[in-house]
Amino acid sequence: AGLLALMLLHHARRAGRTAADGSLVPLAEQDRGRWDTALIAEGVEILQAALARDRLGEYQAQAAVAALHADAPTAEETDWVQIVEWYDELARLTDSPVVRLNRAVAVGEADGPRAGLAALADLTGSPGGTPARGQGPRLPRATAAAAYLHERAGDLATAARLYADAAREAPNLAERDYLTRQAARLHTRLRG
Repeated sequence: AGLLALMLLHHARRAGRTAADGSLVPLAEQDRGRWDTALIAEGVEILQAALARDRLGEYQAQAAVAALHADAPTAEETDWVQIVEWYDELARLTDSPVVRLNRAVAVGEADGPRAGLAALADLTGSPGGTPARGQGPRLPRATAAAAYLHERAGDLATAARLYADAAREAPNLAERDYLTRQAARLHTRLRG
């Protein structure tokens, strides 16, 4: 039931995830009017029934995060504190580095970008949020998360460099294009 709720909630936002030209649209910039509210309601109903069984599983916790995103009327009204709490539950269930990465970004939204960077540093072992070259495997998207948090913290030069680094690491063309545009946008502002 948790997995079904998660799939419905993610599918409900599918139309908003890309622009007409196929480029990625970040969650905060998505047109929520394009989300399928019937699928969201169905996903939330299934999730609530699953949570009522009081046997929390990984998919239920992931669906709870997705439901909080889907429930917020605007990106600014997202309940990031509750999302961090769900990521804490999810981390206890899985101890996944990806979950801890997502949690660090949520902490950055709930408690400010510096707190998010500190959570990211705990994960990567690096003050900048990304492991130095030669320090073992890089966590996919950690560099992009660090770039985002540095930008929010006002460190545009570091953010621009990290967006460019993240673009080189991107696993697909759509992400690479998006991250390259972010780096270019910040470089333009810095030259300003």
